[in-house]
Amino acid sequence: MKIIILGAGQVGTSVAANLVSEANDITVVDHNPELLRELQDRFDLRTILGHGAHPDVLRRAGAEDADMIIAVTNSDETNMVACQVAYTLFHTPTKIARVRAQSFLDQPKLFGTDALPIDYPISPEALVTEYILRLVENPGTLQVLDFAGGRIRLVAVKAYYGGPLVGHELRTLHEHMPKVDARVAAIYRHDRAIEPQGDTVIEADDEIFFVAAPGHIRSVMSELRRLDRPYKRLIIAGGGNIGTRLAGALEVNYRVKVIERDLKRCKRIAESLEKTIVLHGDAADRELLLEENIENTDVFCAVTDDDEANILSAMLAKRLGARKVMALINRPSYVELVQSGAIDIAISPQQATIGSLLKHIRRGDVVVVHSLRRGAAEAIEAIAHGDETSSKVIGRSIENIKLPRGTSIGAIVRGDEVLMAHHDTVIAPEDHVILFLQDKARIPEVERLFQVGVTFL
Repeated sequence: MKIIILGAGQVGTSVAANLVSEANDITVVDHNPELLRELQDRFDLRTILGHGAHPDVLRRAGAEDADMIIAVTNSDETNMVACQVAYTLFHTPTKIARVRAQSFLDQPKLFGTDALPIDYPISPEALVTEYILRLVENPGTLQVLDFAGGRIRLVAVKAYYGGPLVGHELRTLHEHMPKVDARVAAIYRHDRAIEPQGDTVIEADDEIFFVAAPGHIRSVMSELRRLDRPYKRLIIAGGGNIGTRLAGALEVNYRVKVIERDLKRCKRIAESLEKTIVLHGDAADRELLLEENIENTDVFCAVTDDDEANILSAMLAKRLGARKVMALINRPSYVELVQSGAIDIAISPQQATIGSLLKHIRRGDVVVVHSLRRGAAEAIEAIAHGDETSSKVIGRSIENIKLPRGTSIGAIVRGDEVLMAHHDTVIAPEDHVILFLQDKARIPEVERLFQVGVTFL
């Protein structure tokens, strides 16, 4: 697939890194020569220096025969105009634009062939907010991802000593909870993937990915660790787009405080929120945190636009007694450095965003993509089309499907029914199949499995 990426910032670089490894023809456009030089040094791709919305620049980037344009510059206006130019002059089939301003997103009529020809507007801020919300709603989880419109979830959790299943074989999960249908999709031990089998023994500190209906998540978690009590009190460091969105979504059910350094922004936030307490100050101010009873805070979430400030304030909050601390971190190297250390959860905007882009790029009918473990693994929801003669999966039981190594089927959604995957489960037409891939390099093989043969009409 020939793809043009506009913007070589954090999001653009992350998208390029994910796509270039999958045999795509990638061209990146930016007006910063240093960023382009760094990209060329790291990846096998083309770069074009110039303004992404200018017709001559898009033509040099190969827009005349491009399959897709992904506009992720820091300017909403540039991204939207670039999609308009690509549609009008070059008839680019698929156009994706990063749109950050809520005032644009609140007007869905703006997007479509009758208005701005943007096929898929994406908002990293909205995606990160949803990501954090699910973590707050499910205490003790490392990651919570929705499939099939929220009817089934993939949950990552760390196993601790004291969990009934820790030290026992995986097959005993069903014995402990005969009425709860769940399936372990993957286990990571010391950052190494382990294929889950019935005789696999769960060890403390294992990172477990399991699939279950939302109502069964806490039951499964109780087998792996002592359950965290529900969160009540939260402090959000940073009153930017993400901090304000998060506070607005949480203030209905939680006691929320926001700490913001900019006085003018504090006043704007206080006017837009109803129940949230807005504090003017530095989130890394020890005295301020103590005054606000940080030791009784369930979650401290640092979401400023400064990685270092987020890391330091979260570490300080943890030291002063906050139960759980999260930090928004843009630099991938920082994420790996702090995860599982003093900071409980490092949130990467790129990883939260990349899935919404990848689902438009995957071949076969892939409707949901979630990037896992800093991009190394992936969970996808694919739809099985065709019949037994044209499809490699329909009419076959899971044990007879030649899945790529390190790939497992966790669940199947058939109409309104959710089925946990077992070895004898047979795939039917139009089933939504939830797959976990330990190695993202296996994606093309999975795509081929779900592509319909030429005999299907």
